[in-house]
Amino acid sequence: MRPPKARTWSRRGCTPTVTVSGKGSGRVNLAALICLKPGQRTRLIYRMRIYRRRKNERKGFTESDCARLLDAAHQQLGGPIVLIWDNVNIHVDALMRSLIDTRPWLTVFSLPTYAPELNPVETVWSHLKRGLGNLVPCTLDELAAVIRSRLKQM
Repeated sequence: MRPPKARTWSRRGCTPTVTVSGKGSGRVNLAALICLKPGQRTRLIYRMRIYRRRKNERKGFTESDCARLLDAAHQQLGGPIVLIWDNVNIHVDALMRSLIDTRPWLTVFSLPTYAPELNPVETVWSHLKRGLGNLVPCTLDELAAVIRSRLKQM
């Protein structure tokens, strides 16, 4: 719940302050695909996971969550998918490899170890984070609503 810091303007001598609770009541995780299909406009397909610090709750996306995202993209696009993704630990996991092997319509290529300039989703995350600078939501649901609206604008 701590907002990303951003620069701002104010009158000389009046330092702007952003008051936050600072207790860190949870987090919002995002996974996204930028989909290109010849003859159609580019799409951003994403899923959001809200972590509320409950007992036995996963903080991030699991392999099955990623597989559901890929299945949803396959249904929306209506054709085979060529997936290019980075080497996050969940992407190179053995369980994820087995889930990929069960989908004949999916072809996967991996980016080099660290190449954010080759991954267009990183640009989306950068733009989103810059837009959330100095935003102080009161709840996780409020933050999630702002993120959804910003992603729909993109």
